[in-house]
This record gives sequence, C-alpha cells and structure tokens, in this order.
Amino acid sequence: MHSDQKPTTPKLIAVVEDNPDQRRNYCDAIKRKGYRVNAYAGRAEALTGIAQAPPDLAIIDIILGDEVDGGFDLCRDLLTGNAALPVLFLTERVDEIDKISGLRLGAWDYQPKPISLDYLAERVTSLIRLAELGKSKTPGGSGGKMVDALSIDSEAMQARWQSQLLNLTMTEFRMLERLVHTPGNAISYDQLMNATMQSFVTHNTINTHMRNIRKKIRAIDAQFDRIQNEYGFGYRWLTGVG
Repeated sequence: MHSDQKPTTPKLIAVVEDNPDQRRNYCDAIKRKGYRVNAYAGRAEALTGIAQAPPDLAIIDIILGDEVDGGFDLCRDLLTGNAALPVLFLTERVDEIDKISGLRLGAWDYQPKPISLDYLAERVTSLIRLAELGKSKTPGGSGGKMVDALSIDSEAMQARWQSQLLNLTMTEFRMLERLVHTPGNAISYDQLMNATMQSFVTHNTINTHMRNIRKKIRAIDAQFDRIQNEYGFGYRWLTGVG
C-alpha cells in the first residue's frame, strides 16, 4: 500500500441485547470478522449511543429488559432517523406475526435464537455487502431518475414526489425504485421481494408496504393513483394518471 493511502476503517456494528453473556458472545464473533462493535443493553442506552456513533448495521433483540417490544420501538426510531440503516432482528420471538411485524418496520433480516455465532457473523457480512451493493448501483450521480413527478435518488436512497421528500423505509424505497424501473410494466411479487434484499417477505408484507407508499405520497398529493395492484401477480406503475 502506498504511503499516501489511508487504511479503510472497519464497519461499525451496533449490538442491542439485554443478556450480557449473549451480548458478549455476539460481539466477540463479529469482532473476529474484522468489524468494530458497540454494544448496548437496552433501548434508551442504544438510542443515545447510536446517535453519537451511527453504525453501519444494527443487530437488535426484540425483548429488551422490561420492554417486550423494545426492539421494535428502537427499530422504528432508528429508521425514522436513517431509513438506509440495515437492521437484523435476533430474537427468541419466532412466531410468523413477529417476523412480519419486524420486516414491515423495515428490518432487512430476522433470525431466531439460538444462533450459530459463525452464521451470525456471516449474516452480518452478507448484509453489509448488500448495503454496499445498493450504494454502488447509483446511476449517474445525484440527479437520480425521474418518473412523472417522482424522483428517485439511489445514492442518497431518497424519493420525492412533486419535489417533496417521502419519508420511506429502506424496504419501501427499494420496492418503489423497482416498481418505477420499468413504468407501465407489471412487476411480480417475486421481483419486488428480490428488490428488498430480505430473506423473508410474504405477499401480505409487500401489500402492506405498497399501502404505506401510497399513503405517504397521498399525504402530498391526494389525487395520486399510479400504483395499481395486479391481483395475484404483483403491482404496476401507471403513467399519465393521478
């Protein structure tokens, strides 16, 4: 390496886990993969710490101390401040409704406890790689892509309708970006699922995300009606309407 080249700073991972033994084991496994780690025992502590040292990925347990849904609340707060943050839920709550709830919040992955520490470290690496891939897919700079009154900025991972910023989760952004990639064409549920880069996405989850996208755009433009459901298949972005 040339003397004028600076070494790359390892990615920072936040681990939010109230069990001290599990927290220590997770941190050790992730550090062995070459990452930096900040660990937190509870929601309030994590909010403060993450605001001071924003991570590249957050691993969150759902039950945090006396807060049975503390991880869900933390995820919601974190993604409100940074919709692009990859979140991995790691929890003993393995019911499908919990998985769906976590992914609807915008989490990238949902893994059950107990988990192999080697597998956890590999999931972290995989999600970090996907995050970097998403950033590298930006076409042509900050101008982004325009579709009707919608502008998509892949680098900033932001979307605007009629020049007003839409407060989308990362999953919502990716679905919308995929939908308008070929306006007028029907996009299947499988294509939308692949666009989310998540490992578990049901048709109902996709429908919920699409309803949320519509709602957020209609808060700006009450006449918006470009997202059409193709029953049993997927969705289509209509042009020249609403």
